[in-house]
Amino acid sequence: MQSVLVLISNSLDRALTEDVANLAQGLLPGASSTNWLNPGIACELTFDQSSPGGLAERLRAALGGMPVDFAVLPNSGRRKSLLLADMDSTIIAQECIDELGALAGLGTQIAEITARAMRGELDFEDALRERVGLMTGLKASLVDKVIAERITLNPGARTLVRTMKAHGAYTALVSGGFTAFTQHVAGEVGFDCNRGNGLLIADGKLTGGVSQPILGRTAKVNALNEFCAAQGIDAESVIAVGDGANDLDMLAAAGLGVALHAKPIVAEAAQVRIDHADLTALLYLQGYRAEEFVT
Repeated sequence: MQSVLVLISNSLDRALTEDVANLAQGLLPGASSTNWLNPGIACELTFDQSSPGGLAERLRAALGGMPVDFAVLPNSGRRKSLLLADMDSTIIAQECIDELGALAGLGTQIAEITARAMRGELDFEDALRERVGLMTGLKASLVDKVIAERITLNPGARTLVRTMKAHGAYTALVSGGFTAFTQHVAGEVGFDCNRGNGLLIADGKLTGGVSQPILGRTAKVNALNEFCAAQGIDAESVIAVGDGANDLDMLAAAGLGVALHAKPIVAEAAQVRIDHADLTALLYLQGYRAEEFVT
């Protein structure tokens, strides 16, 4: 049984040179020649799984802090049939609730609660209720203002979703954020469906409440299982991506869980961590070549 080492750099840096690939190849006795998925950005090397252990540590030491991500994966079953993605700080660059809080004049206070929840220091559901409660009375129209003026997609988001859909995968955006945002982002990116939490509104203002049940850490895993059942696949056919503590169980349940520019608790626990590259890294991990991308 063979494994594959995937090396990926950010498309802006193009730090993955022939020398770096050769350096990695030298750590893999019997490795194949370098298969370039995108010259200067991504390549892969297959090798016998019986190669000596400790490969990740040796690679990290050999790379010496270069801005190159790597992953060691089984060479079979790499292309997944279901993409499950977090939204805030994953598909988009922002935390939507922090942006709302900024317009309410509570930016620092709410952002601090968000950061602690994403680091796993606070219970996600309690932290969500607290933050929404702080915004009681905020004009609901400010949600539209945040969408129009403050939300930006992370690089590679559209390419990731459109490429996987073009090759038959189902794509779902599952967020602990709010449906007003997930619906907009899903439409912009091209997700097949989206789930989020509902902000309660009365007389054009936020009531300070959230619809129940809250979509949090456990609900993300439940969503994964529901989508698998609906698609007639198992969890091994899922690639999931996220950055916060509420994504941990989802990433662990998926066949391939990817921590993207994630909080330390998530990066350390996930099967794969991407610290430098953008969302197209998830395509390279699955063995897609650049010419297969739908941009």
